Amino acid sequence: MCAQGVFRHEHHADSHAEADVEPNRAGGGEVTSTDAGEQFGIVIAGHGSRDPDGVREFEALVELVCTRAPGHAVTYGYLEFSSPTIEAAVKANLAAGSRQVSVVPGVLLAARHAKNDMPSELQVLARTHTDIDFHFGAPLNLHPQLLQLAQQRIIAAESTSSHTARRAETCLVLVGRGTSDPDANSEISKLARMLEEGMGFGGVYVCYSGTAKPLVADGLRTAARMGFPRLVVMPYFLFDGVLVKRIYAAADALQEREPQLEVIKAGYLGVHPHVADVLIERAREAIAGRAAMNCSLCKYRVQIVGFEEQVGEPQRAHHLQVRGLLTKEESLVSDSMPVPVQPDFLPYVPHPIETESFEIIAAGRDWSGFPPAHLTALQRLVHTSGDFDIADDIYFSPGAIDAGIRALLRCKRVVADVTMVTSGLKRALLEQLGIDTWCGVHDREAHLLSASQGITRSAASIRRAWEKFGNDQVVAIGDAPTAITEATRLIRDHGWRPQLVIGLPVGFVGTREAKDDLKRCLQVPRITNSGTRGGSPWAASVVNALMIDAINHLAGCERASGGE
Repeated sequence: MCAQGVFRHEHHADSHAEADVEPNRAGGGEVTSTDAGEQFGIVIAGHGSRDPDGVREFEALVELVCTRAPGHAVTYGYLEFSSPTIEAAVKANLAAGSRQVSVVPGVLLAARHAKNDMPSELQVLARTHTDIDFHFGAPLNLHPQLLQLAQQRIIAAESTSSHTARRAETCLVLVGRGTSDPDANSEISKLARMLEEGMGFGGVYVCYSGTAKPLVADGLRTAARMGFPRLVVMPYFLFDGVLVKRIYAAADALQEREPQLEVIKAGYLGVHPHVADVLIERAREAIAGRAAMNCSLCKYRVQIVGFEEQVGEPQRAHHLQVRGLLTKEESLVSDSMPVPVQPDFLPYVPHPIETESFEIIAAGRDWSGFPPAHLTALQRLVHTSGDFDIADDIYFSPGAIDAGIRALLRCKRVVADVTMVTSGLKRALLEQLGIDTWCGVHDREAHLLSASQGITRSAASIRRAWEKFGNDQVVAIGDAPTAITEATRLIRDHGWRPQLVIGLPVGFVGTREAKDDLKRCLQVPRITNSGTRGGSPWAASVVNALMIDAINHLAGCERASGGE
């Protein structure tokens, strides 16, 4: 049964909904009713989307699961953007009478959402509902039925062509979502190889819609140069959405540029009995204690080249800001509508002693000569240093504070030269804003780079950040002037454009010169000072000031929009 009030029984017109397709029993078979002792509730945890087409298709798939799993309470929820939330879906399942609940990720591959975000939500629910037996299932992964479905989509696309071409003359371009998890990205390459050998393609090329490289546009250009007269472009996605539409638009653009090349667009997986049956199989595996992810190359469990620092990283949610952002009605209307502000941001509330300290600082000197945008950072630096005069020594390039706030809200990453900087950042603000921190001074590749290039580990860490994150970062340097020197070199010689560079190291060797060089580095927003004073607490104070201003800005927007 489907829990009333959460799942709506209605039919959705969809080009991929093939309810009349007979399920492949060799790959899991049709789902039948289970004995009373095997009853359990199923919660399908989706990612969520601002695109109404994606939301409709996800709910159509849930309806199909409900039809093929009679006798089970089936509810659904979303990690971000859409409603209901996963928490609401679990509560609805419990209200339907379930005492055992299998939460199944409605995602294709095991990346951050399935490894961190969803399990962290389930842990909170398990602590709240101690009398309920919760089980967490594996994602869909490369299940044989999904490979068969991909084959069907490709064959259906080929049949739309008026030309006859051998598979050996065709290149398959497989487009994955792209994640920050190399293990999940490699699964797309594995799938591509299986389809290439299994279907006899002459070549295959893998690209991604975001995060991982090569991106779609670069991948299509490269595939077009491989000499095949036909390309079949397939998004390995579950549902329609903004990214799938972009992939198809890129394929259309390639066809227009290269009229001698035939570019065929294959369908994504979509709503299909094979997908529904795999979800039900994952739910049963979880209840039976057989749910398994590929952990042998998981970056959270073993040291993977380039991701060594993430071993043992705690499971925590990264979608608090956008959880349940759109109501069902809003998510089904249009992706062009204004997005409401998440009603969870409250102004920063300092500890009473901190409040008293800043009252003393505010009254301790005349602040009227400073731009209002600089005051939070300046007063926090005074608080950290215990010196009112330090405010006269801080240099802000034009718009540096605004650039830093925008970067924290958009890029959500702070890179530091030493761990003492990241240790000084306010954890509560980092978590509320969803900001990641990274310091490469203990990174294995930074060690190797330092030894081979004869540079300091801090400088090597900055070079690793340039390679690893590109321009999407705020750089906070509080210890090593060599880190500033490396940053300015990369900015001038290699076109690096971090969103903001905070350079406040302490020391006597090269410190003054490095700061002066940063002041002259006109290509990026920057905050620094003169002379030898500074330190990691100073750099951390500036980042904390930016986060406080950012959270107060969001809270102010929320109040202006009518939020509580």
